Amino acid sequence: MSELNSRTGLIGFAALLASIGMMFESPASAQAQQDASVLFRNVRIFDGKGAALSAPSNVLVRNGKIEKISTSDIAADGTAISGGGRVLMPGLIDAHWHTMLVRPSPMAALAGDIGYNNLLAASEATATLMRGFTTVRDMGGPAFGLKQAIDEDLVAGPRIYPSGAIITVTSGHGDFRQLSDLPRTIGGMLSRMERIGGSMVADSPDEVRVRSREQLMQGASQVKLTAGGGVASPFSPLDVSTFTEPELRAAVEAADNWGTYVATHAYTSVAVQRSIAAGVKCIEHGHLMDEASAKLIAEKGVWLSTQPFLDMSMGAGLGPAEQDKLRQVVTGTDRVYELAKKYRIKTAFGTDVLFSKALAEKQGAMLAALTRWYTPAEALAMATSTNAELMALSGLRNPYPGKLGVVDEGAYADLLLVDGNPLENLNLVADPAKNFVVIMKGGKVYKNSLPK
Repeated sequence: MSELNSRTGLIGFAALLASIGMMFESPASAQAQQDASVLFRNVRIFDGKGAALSAPSNVLVRNGKIEKISTSDIAADGTAISGGGRVLMPGLIDAHWHTMLVRPSPMAALAGDIGYNNLLAASEATATLMRGFTTVRDMGGPAFGLKQAIDEDLVAGPRIYPSGAIITVTSGHGDFRQLSDLPRTIGGMLSRMERIGGSMVADSPDEVRVRSREQLMQGASQVKLTAGGGVASPFSPLDVSTFTEPELRAAVEAADNWGTYVATHAYTSVAVQRSIAAGVKCIEHGHLMDEASAKLIAEKGVWLSTQPFLDMSMGAGLGPAEQDKLRQVVTGTDRVYELAKKYRIKTAFGTDVLFSKALAEKQGAMLAALTRWYTPAEALAMATSTNAELMALSGLRNPYPGKLGVVDEGAYADLLLVDGNPLENLNLVADPAKNFVVIMKGGKVYKNSLPK
């Protein structure tokens, strides 16, 4: 009887897996075209770099990459898509995304059912792709499994550059334990947030080294530390500096040994300057830094990955103290972009959406908001070819070696066909359901709403 029950359990488990597979086969993944070649006819190209569209052109995609671009006819035996003079552009890239933390509430992310949270993240991954974001850099969370499922075509979603768990200090941004969890025993039991891979607490160079290597072992393309206070963490004032320089340097050394880099969450001047002194290659945020810090970023060739936080909508569900911290960050948004432009800092675009499906749906609108400081062409280049340069900073740890973020021969065929000209009206990207008539990733068509 026990053997029968065991077999029945296995059959039931297999049936469950099959049903999950069907759940993942969303409308986007179900209609993905498997043809070896796709030909876009009569399109005007924004290549991800220039400020003008091409002449009417034809683009041949074969085996996941762009094989040929020509103003002359191209012979092809696969699927043909008539662009009708519409704009063909690279898929968008979000340089600061949290794949596993977009939809659940903070409490659900920390204490909710892991299986449900994974399914929630898979659903959001498909939604992200259908907003035209074909690549994301995940800046903290247990995204390795979801990345594998997307890469294996089990789930429709963007390419993921995973950081793994955020590495923080006791009381730092990313330490979501309660006071009842203290005192921490060095080498003792891990907290739940650590067990699920959301963040890891490290309070010495040796601990930082171990936690960094653990993320790299799991497949991290870069390592993320929190060098200063943050908005969402309950015990982390914005002005606080967290890691010491030797602790930061331990992570930098570990990442450098793996041929990749460290990015740090840093709002203030002290956090930014300490990170740079330790060898960090990318600063996340920077909204509260001074001019001297911006000048240092430029002189050292460090990347700035920042976000257009323009209102308090990011703070939905936060408490009064966290709302106050967010208000300080929002106040610094104009300043950080002004400094980035003044010193010609290598600037990446990201959104940093957390705990809000509704806010995630405004991902494209946040990109469109960049026109407050940049032309539409400059903003689109930032979210495509420039962000792709940051992705390539992972070196040999780059999970997708090749050309991203451009419409160029030999590049990955991550493409959007836009009904309208985003170089004239960037607000088109804020309504992807209406304006992105074709969405392709890796040569597969996940959406085609053109009339047949």
